[in-house]
Amino acid sequence: MPRALVSVSDKRGAVEFAAGLVKLGWEIVSTGGTAHALSKSGVPVTPIEQVTGFPEMMDGRVKTLHPAVHGAILARRREKGDLDALKTHHFTAIDLVAVNLYPFRETIARPNTSFEDAIEQIDIGGPSMLRSAAKNHESVGVVVDPTDYPRVIEALRKGGIDAALRRELAAKAFTHTAAYDGAIAAYLSGGSDGELPPTVVMVLERHQALRYGENPHQRAAFYGTGEPGGLASLTQLSGKELSFNNLLDVDAALTAVGAFPGEVACAVIKHTTPCGLAIGRNPPEAYARAAATDPVSSFGSVVGFNTVVTAETAEAMADLFIEVVVAPRFQPEAAAVLAKKKNLRVVEVPSSDEAALDFKRVRSGFLVQERLRLDLDESGWKVPTRRSPSDEELLDLRFAWAGVLSVKSNAILLARDRRAIGIGAGQMSRVDSSMLAVHKAKAAGHVTKDCVLASDAFFPFRDGVDAAAAAGVRAIIQPGGSVRDPEVIAAADAAGMAMVMTGVRQFRH
Repeated sequence: MPRALVSVSDKRGAVEFAAGLVKLGWEIVSTGGTAHALSKSGVPVTPIEQVTGFPEMMDGRVKTLHPAVHGAILARRREKGDLDALKTHHFTAIDLVAVNLYPFRETIARPNTSFEDAIEQIDIGGPSMLRSAAKNHESVGVVVDPTDYPRVIEALRKGGIDAALRRELAAKAFTHTAAYDGAIAAYLSGGSDGELPPTVVMVLERHQALRYGENPHQRAAFYGTGEPGGLASLTQLSGKELSFNNLLDVDAALTAVGAFPGEVACAVIKHTTPCGLAIGRNPPEAYARAAATDPVSSFGSVVGFNTVVTAETAEAMADLFIEVVVAPRFQPEAAAVLAKKKNLRVVEVPSSDEAALDFKRVRSGFLVQERLRLDLDESGWKVPTRRSPSDEELLDLRFAWAGVLSVKSNAILLARDRRAIGIGAGQMSRVDSSMLAVHKAKAAGHVTKDCVLASDAFFPFRDGVDAAAAAGVRAIIQPGGSVRDPEVIAAADAAGMAMVMTGVRQFRH
């Protein structure tokens, strides 16, 4: 009778899988909670202590670390010496290992998890069994993913697990343990001395193949880091397959609307930067105001919300060609309206405030930094000009400062009444971005007189301020810190502008 060892933290499908093995003539060996769950469901189980001759001890810390387990897994079926060793020590070979690991990543993702609780979720026996089985995959099947149970049962029904599937499952097991160890290493080494960790272990799991990359001749796929939230948690409700460029723009939309917690915000994204951004009293109003920033560029865009999309919001988007709509949730009625547009991709991504590291690929390595987040602390803000902003201007300056965070450099954002009216991005000089923002605003029919302006980094010369003054800008918010700050401030004073210096740069390359 072939023997399988089943010991899983993620018990999805485990009872059905074990029952299927028993039906095919297998003996099931199991541990602790898994053995209890199988036995309770009527699946015959041999407890692990009957195999090892020792009871589980130390609150389950030690149960499978025994030669009767690892010898039974590692024995090579083609090596007479290995088989003789099993016989000498009265060990029965284990032919299949179905194991997944303690929920370490899920535990540390929960708020206020203590260090002690995290440490207790470091699995020792599980990775050892998986590595043993994966090393000896020519003789032993290994399953870490519950979604593979039906494939394995079907293969066994047809006569056995072939070499290709064995190797695939073994690779999956090593990937699983590598990601697990990487998460533990990151947890133990991250942030204890205020520095970035000395070593970053990154295992990426392929979530989906993509039709192509940025261009049709480039192969592409989406790989996840295993961190909770983000695009790995994306659910597509309807529409065509998501593309490489779609996912880049979806991520940009989440960044843009994420800068407005507690508000109803909408962002319209083209080529990873906003061409529209606004706050509204409700989602339809926020969308209408954001789309009006630059109606021409809104064509073929990705639209993001930081709140539930209603049917009324969906109806408001009916007349615009949109590639993707992304929000934390869509009302069923809204999803039904949007599903009528066959080419429109509708995706839900749960809201998250992840503080993960940000990676940028360069030749032979990665540049790593803390993720850029909006600093809500205004205690360091200063007004160096003779005139201070009015309450109304300050409200718009706060909006503009939050909004410019998601605009690519050199970033200039014009705003009025808590919506963007002109955006200048991706220019080689800040004055060009200033003039572009004004041009875009006027081209869309917006009046720039008495609006406010946000700049992601300091003005290196006064020319950007002069261009803003010529357009009628009344107040500016920027980090400050240039050697020419006195000239920039003088230009603002000469135009009767108010200026706020935040002391914080929000540059995004």
